[in-house]
Amino acid sequence: MNMSGVNEIRSTFLNFFAENGHEIVSSSPLVPRNDPTLMFTNAGMVQFKNVFTGVEKRPYQRATTSQKCVRAGGKHNDLDNVGYTARHLTFFEMLGNFSFGDYFKERAIELAWKLITKDFGLNKDKLLVTVYHTDDEAHGLWKKIAGFSDDRIIRIPTSDNFWAMGDTGPCGPCSEIFIDRGDHIWGGPPGSPEEDGDRFLEFWNLVFMQYEQVTKEERVDLPRPSIDTGMGLERMACIMQGVDSVFETDLFRHLIDATSSALGSGPNEQTVASFRVIADHLRSSAFLVADGVLPSNEGRGYVLRRIMRRAMRHAQLLGAKEPLMHRLVWALVREMGQAYPDLMRAENLIEETLRLEETRFRKTLSRGLAILDEKSASLKKGDMFDGDIAFTLYDTYGFPLDLTQDALKSRGIGVDQASFSDAMERQKAKARESWKGSGEAASEAIWFPLREKLGATEFLGYETESAEGVVSALVKDGAEVASLKAGDTGAIVLNQTPFYAESGGQVGDTGVLTGEGGIKFRVTDTQKKLGDFFVHVGTVESGELKLGTALQLEVDHSRRSSIRAHHSATHLIHEALRQVLGDHIAQRGSMVAPDRLRFDFVHPKPISAEELARVEDIANDVVLENDEVTTRVMGVDEAREAGARALFGEKYGDEVRVVSMGRTARERGANALGWSVELCGGTHVRRTGDIGLITLTGESAVASGVRRIEALTGNYARRHANETMALAKTAANELRTSLDDVPARINALMEERKKLERELSDARKKLAMGGGASAGSNGAASGVREVGNVKLMARAVEGIEMKDLKSLADDGKKQIGSGVVAIVGVTEDGKAGIVVGVTADLTARFNAVNLVRVASEALGGKGGGGRPDMAQAGGPDGAKASEALSAIEKAMAGA
Repeated sequence: MNMSGVNEIRSTFLNFFAENGHEIVSSSPLVPRNDPTLMFTNAGMVQFKNVFTGVEKRPYQRATTSQKCVRAGGKHNDLDNVGYTARHLTFFEMLGNFSFGDYFKERAIELAWKLITKDFGLNKDKLLVTVYHTDDEAHGLWKKIAGFSDDRIIRIPTSDNFWAMGDTGPCGPCSEIFIDRGDHIWGGPPGSPEEDGDRFLEFWNLVFMQYEQVTKEERVDLPRPSIDTGMGLERMACIMQGVDSVFETDLFRHLIDATSSALGSGPNEQTVASFRVIADHLRSSAFLVADGVLPSNEGRGYVLRRIMRRAMRHAQLLGAKEPLMHRLVWALVREMGQAYPDLMRAENLIEETLRLEETRFRKTLSRGLAILDEKSASLKKGDMFDGDIAFTLYDTYGFPLDLTQDALKSRGIGVDQASFSDAMERQKAKARESWKGSGEAASEAIWFPLREKLGATEFLGYETESAEGVVSALVKDGAEVASLKAGDTGAIVLNQTPFYAESGGQVGDTGVLTGEGGIKFRVTDTQKKLGDFFVHVGTVESGELKLGTALQLEVDHSRRSSIRAHHSATHLIHEALRQVLGDHIAQRGSMVAPDRLRFDFVHPKPISAEELARVEDIANDVVLENDEVTTRVMGVDEAREAGARALFGEKYGDEVRVVSMGRTARERGANALGWSVELCGGTHVRRTGDIGLITLTGESAVASGVRRIEALTGNYARRHANETMALAKTAANELRTSLDDVPARINALMEERKKLERELSDARKKLAMGGGASAGSNGAASGVREVGNVKLMARAVEGIEMKDLKSLADDGKKQIGSGVVAIVGVTEDGKAGIVVGVTADLTARFNAVNLVRVASEALGGKGGGGRPDMAQAGGPDGAKASEALSAIEKAMAGA
């Protein structure tokens, strides 16, 4: 056990299985492809799910991987344990070997035993295994291969040793390999009362998929049993390095050292959990961002945000005065970038995302404290803070429960943890339900056997938009059919096609398929199934289509031409954005249609008008240069080394298509291949001049840290320019000025309007305080009466905004000296806002928040908030203003 580190353990595992006939397969992204049942990839077998079920074929029968995994949401959620146990992580690597109907139990056990005892050099006397209690075959094989006595082969009758993919499908018994780490650690062997201790560590699970669960009651043998194994890399590193916790392994030590350097102090008994949280959450955050996930308030982005903010809260607990996480990315890239090059490529994006999120979180903490003060204002020593509100602070504002408890502790106020836990369970149940699914829809299942039978579709569309083809398959209503007749809507698979199938943001082609006998099929969309299987969707306008029918294939040439222009323009805009805004610009998605384009990218703030103008100018300069657009097919590593840009989170094959344009624009920063160089499978113009013109028409936010550019090209851009000019001329005519003077004239009018609005507001406030309509039982013109020897100024006014109501309430409090002020403002649309103010000498007797809530209910509203001396609320029914003020009077009388 002398291996130096995690990287060597990983390479030893993969190389061992490669030498034993296994294909080394790259890790799949953390966002599962075509599997709605999972939030994140959480096991090595996820990318092989369709292979195990028989709906997908691979060119190999044995595979080995080191799979990136995250467990922090939905059913598999380790988040709250991380940092406080020796083994829980949100991000981990799962080493695995797989057999798809090739070898089975005996060979799997032989390989596992050889690797751990010979290559890894584990002490045989410290090893033991479990088997499913009825799996006599596995029990016998362990005795034969490892020489174990019966007491070291433990039969387990629970589901822990029987794996199933779901209610139906492949399943089978498991055999788990454990190591005894010594009696200095508490715990007992598996199956014993002390099995939950950490002394006996499970580090490799061998799954023997030998059955198919047909129904709940029926299970049959699989014709070709398979193997699926999973070894936790971090756990194996614990064993190999002789440490008791994953956080003591070399990788985590280096990350914790980097954190210590950044903070100026290292971990101690009180702070070690926070250092561990930061190290783990840095890994999961970085890899999720590199795979295309960004922090948001829903789905995967919400889980990422929770991970990030938990780490950031612990950074603050350690005394970090400035954002910390982004300053640690370099250390993670140094440790793991060689094994995962996508991490290196996304380094700038990861840093920027973490920096932006931590900056926002610091503001969130301030906001959360303000809300906590407001919601707890009426509580006194010994009271309990509502757990539902504590959960809202946690769930909506990222305000941890322990922080809520700490903030209230000094006032002698506790938190109702039972109601907090109930709210947490409801949220978890809702999250689980939102991710519950059943896999591929039945209508999609048809494409797996067809793809296997017919093979990939040959795409001709880069060279031509017209071709001949033969019908290979016909599909209607999710089932394969022998023919499609006039009026039928369905899908056609051809042996070859010039029609581009929707992918990479580019919409699918439309057009016409014609044949002898008056056959005419109108293609309304072209879709890509399973990566390389083209499906032409549309309607038979005349004739009858059958298998083997020869057809003339015609893409809609004008539409394709516009799509090509918009797609090439997207590339130019992407590069121009980088030139203007910086290297952190990374594509997050796009839509390329014949009449428009949109481009989503990472950027932390809105783009100014000046920046947009520069982007548009740079892109159009390259258009005017009329350079040739070139494409090359090359190795993915060669393309990336040459500077080709790729979409983060996208998995590419060994060979990729590289699109380059702007060769004479090198003085603006081109690499060896051109000014704009991207991995792209779409269709493009032949020369940049074919784009005609690029006009940016919009810029907006689509998610936290993600902006969207919208644009037009060619005739669509020209038409937009003409329409914009027509509007400008109309505006000039209406303003009775020249086109050049329109902006100045509009500014003058806006200033004049603001002045009039201020004067109107002042007049309304004076009217309200001097003679506005009042309400109450005595109808006094001043609106001031006494309720139980306390003055109440109660007024209803029209056309006053909420901010002005507050100002009126302050003025009223000064005017009466001691008392309560309640002012209802009714807006032009009939809605109402109300402000209640209580002078300082009366807040112990009257709480403005309680009074305003009574009034809000009368107005048809709910709730209200503020401080004991000033609170506000609203409601939809301004006609009930008098009732609202009367309600306040009654509440005061009863106090």
